[in-house]
Amino acid sequence: MTASFSVVIAAPPRHVFDYLSDPRHRPEWQSSLRAIHLVDGGSPRAGTRWVDRTAVGANPRMEIVAMMPPGEAGEAGSWSEVGTWHGLSARLTLGFEPVDGEPEVTMLRVAIDIDSTPCWLPVRAVLRALAPAAVRSDLLRAARILESRPGPHRRGDVV
Repeated sequence: MTASFSVVIAAPPRHVFDYLSDPRHRPEWQSSLRAIHLVDGGSPRAGTRWVDRTAVGANPRMEIVAMMPPGEAGEAGSWSEVGTWHGLSARLTLGFEPVDGEPEVTMLRVAIDIDSTPCWLPVRAVLRALAPAAVRSDLLRAARILESRPGPHRRGDVV
């Protein structure tokens, strides 16, 4: 079961992509995250791995599994990560699209899928219920951060 929603961010798609696709920025905008530990150095790319250090003590292993930046001519971009912890796995996919007629505004399309082994089914059910609101809240925080930086300003809206 995949949950999906969109967030409008008043910043260019490439700027939004560069910020959200870099795990090193995550502690700035992800409320449950205290720090990350990069396993792979260098610039973010497909295959980059890290460990999240969360406030609740879970330390999922994360990996970027797809990464295609938005194009200069307005082509959409995408980015996807997979996190695993014990018998749980979560996939977050972000799509970065320019808004028609507003190249400095991004329509961020979000999809979240959580799966588990059978013994984790009750936890999976709770996570599926809670994760979309938590991710939405975190992405709205990221939108406020991006919109507070130089450039066009518009409040992040959930659609």
